[in-house]
Amino acid sequence: MSLKVLVVDDTPDNIDILRRVVSTLDCTVLVATSGERALSLINKNPPDLVLLDVMMPGIDGFEVCTQLRQNPKTADLPIIFVTGRQDDISLGFSVGGNDYITKPINTDEVVARVKHQLERLSLLREMQALNNELEQKVRDRTAKLAVANQQLREEINERRYMQDRLRYLAEHDFVTRLYNRNALDAHIADTIEAFQLRSQPANFLQIDLDRFRLINESCGCIAGDELLKECGELIANCLTKDDFFARIGGDRFAIVSNRQSNQAAQSLAHLIYQQFSEFSFEWDERSFNVGVSIAIVPFNLDIYSFDQLLIMADEVMYLAKKEGGKAISTYNENTPLAVVNRTRINWALRLVDALKFDHFRIFVQKINSLKDNPLGLHEPIKMEALVRLYDASNDQILTPDQFMPSAERFHLTPSIDRWMIEHVCLFLHDHPSLHQQISSISINLSALTLGEPDLCQYIASVLKKYQLPAKLLVFEITETERFVNIESAANMLLDISHLGCQISIDDFGSGYASFNYLRELPFDQIKIDGVFIRDMEHIEANYEMVRSIVDIAAKLNKPVVAEFVERESIATLLKSIGVHWGQGYHFHRPELLTPACIERLSQIKEVV
Repeated sequence: MSLKVLVVDDTPDNIDILRRVVSTLDCTVLVATSGERALSLINKNPPDLVLLDVMMPGIDGFEVCTQLRQNPKTADLPIIFVTGRQDDISLGFSVGGNDYITKPINTDEVVARVKHQLERLSLLREMQALNNELEQKVRDRTAKLAVANQQLREEINERRYMQDRLRYLAEHDFVTRLYNRNALDAHIADTIEAFQLRSQPANFLQIDLDRFRLINESCGCIAGDELLKECGELIANCLTKDDFFARIGGDRFAIVSNRQSNQAAQSLAHLIYQQFSEFSFEWDERSFNVGVSIAIVPFNLDIYSFDQLLIMADEVMYLAKKEGGKAISTYNENTPLAVVNRTRINWALRLVDALKFDHFRIFVQKINSLKDNPLGLHEPIKMEALVRLYDASNDQILTPDQFMPSAERFHLTPSIDRWMIEHVCLFLHDHPSLHQQISSISINLSALTLGEPDLCQYIASVLKKYQLPAKLLVFEITETERFVNIESAANMLLDISHLGCQISIDDFGSGYASFNYLRELPFDQIKIDGVFIRDMEHIEANYEMVRSIVDIAAKLNKPVVAEFVERESIATLLKSIGVHWGQGYHFHRPELLTPACIERLSQIKEVV
């Protein structure tokens, strides 16, 4: 019988691609465009495999997977997550996913991963059938044990083979046949326990290939897979039976070495580096030199998790490349720099926990109108949502300057931005009576967040989930040279604008190619960087910069917001040159977002 594959995705283009690819495997393809629809189909007509999108309106992919795993009938149903975000991969495995496919969708990757799971499913069903058959035969042939003994031994061996095969597939990477991330996680847990209990020395080596992306993109993913296999074999030839070798993912490998000294780990790293210096990858009559960067992290009493070890290795690699591309670098807890490293790593772990346990808080600051209001009318309020971190150990609120550098360093800003979007919308949903008192709430988006391909779909799904009008949200984009692709950023902002949200260019004037951004990016308002506002009374250049921005904005018919308005004299000066809105301590100090806060702010007459 043809195997049934259920494709769950709310994007028609993704469904079409996956349907075409899976159909080539002689599978019947079922389709669901939401998590709710998927659960209904699975209950009525269970498929053999599910390709599950992560971000969907309503029930997302993680919740669908969780519900399926809680149902005994679908607990073993193979699930492959489809995602464009690296952060979703570990979460997908934690809720019970069997594998993942990255976006944008690659046909060869889909075929390989689907075939891998279908093979696993086939083996599992064969093993279950054999188990049932064996149990029946044992009952039927009890009286003929002597005659049937040889046959039973053969069948038991076959069952053991299948169990071993299933275990192998669960613990090994299907490209390189090395141990995979799950097996590495389990081995590191055992190694940490051995070090904590018996002080058994060990070192963790992370190996990054330097030119994998070049080869993979220029020669194709088949060449990339072949490169990974050859590199895996090259590294394996340097190891002993006591070294645990795994592919973490992408172009990264890892070794857990139980050699007796750190010097032995250094020697191993130099041996691997030497092997790669003499290695060239041959493909399609081309030759590529493939270098490696190696980070060494000795196990110590402060290491207690797999994630922490990976963050430490990543920090070592980052610092090595930042300091000039040192090929082999070792984490040394006795150096002054290590104190900084530990602080960064601790911050990274705190931020991961803060996202998991909702330790962030939303503060708001009112944006005050500078227009004349002779009648003293109470107009709907504009405000900016500001992220803060609650430090439970000291019962205090931490400002972004204390944790955002670490968030940016470890690429956690997109997750924080999404947390803000989700929880601002949750607040608005829970307090519908306040909607008439709010004109808009601004939320900051980092350049990293803006680079995520599914951002617009995520915003749309959150708005739909909480039944909110898009006009309530203003997304502030800090102008920065970190935009990798200005055209891509402009297209993303245009898509967000089409949802009905507004776009504001934040910190205008202090970044890279400021005025060029006015031409390249779609926007609804300009927010002038406070560095020009604070001293514009006394520094003529600052005053002229502000005035020129206001003049240009007027010609574009765009309103202007001024930040860091800290004195009445500044507010009066801004009003005189045509600035529409002011934000700063002169008007309002940031405070925790609550219904009482909104009620009070809406009753304050806006005056300069």
